[in-house]
Amino acid sequence: MRQLCQLVCGLTFLLAGCAWMGPLSPLAPIEHSLLYHPTPFPDARSLPNDLPFEDVWFTSEDGTNLHGWYLGHPQPRAVVLFCHGNAGNIVSRGESLWILNQRHGLAVMTFDYRGYGKSAGRPSERGILQDARAARTWLASRAGVAEADVVLMGRSLGGAVAVDLAARDGARGLVLASTFPSLPEVAAHHLPWALPNLNMTQRLNSAKKIRHYVGPLLQSHGNADELIPIELGRKLFDAAPGPKRFIVIPNGRHNDPQTAEYRTAFDEFIGSLPARANRRLSRQ
Repeated sequence: MRQLCQLVCGLTFLLAGCAWMGPLSPLAPIEHSLLYHPTPFPDARSLPNDLPFEDVWFTSEDGTNLHGWYLGHPQPRAVVLFCHGNAGNIVSRGESLWILNQRHGLAVMTFDYRGYGKSAGRPSERGILQDARAARTWLASRAGVAEADVVLMGRSLGGAVAVDLAARDGARGLVLASTFPSLPEVAAHHLPWALPNLNMTQRLNSAKKIRHYVGPLLQSHGNADELIPIELGRKLFDAAPGPKRFIVIPNGRHNDPQTAEYRTAFDEFIGSLPARANRRLSRQ
């Protein structure tokens, strides 16, 4: 989300005469280039040396070939799918994976959306949501659990991806960090006169979707987040109907790491999860 200001500026440039046209809107190309910031996979010398990952290859519903990492655990407290943000690739999430696997005792998988790292294709709202669903299917099979019993985690853009999965199919638990109620609301915070709610083609309306998820939620947000203000994070949190807890990261900016206090809360959250997901879902 580093390029958010560039995104809203790009929207204003195209506002004149641009009515809502869905994927045919002239805003679509600039949105894609400013919202999604994939980087190619680095050479082997840049890979983390102490991360016991297994290379994962799987295919999305439309046939797109995707890549990820899986870190198993002999006695996992939970099985977790981690959905990363809009920039980079899975390599830059190595430290987070190590913490989840070694510090918290979790079996965890992350993956690159289409167009990121080694994954084929080009990112889009529909595409990345398909990719996450395919990743969860692979993970559930590998770990020997039901898909709905996977704990879903997402940060920033990845929070919207995780919400979509949880709302549609359920989850044992949902963990969100520095995320938003919808993309147009983030853009509107920075430049309200740009009318992003009318013109943006990428929506990711998590506030609407999360109403259909009734399971446990742990959400965190820095109170100095310069890209997604904490008030927007709270708006998403308020829309969730199930048991939930909101953690404020003092002086936390958008890309700051989690605190020791958060790690304690996260441990408590994992320990409190039901053995299986609540299958009672309000269908969309």
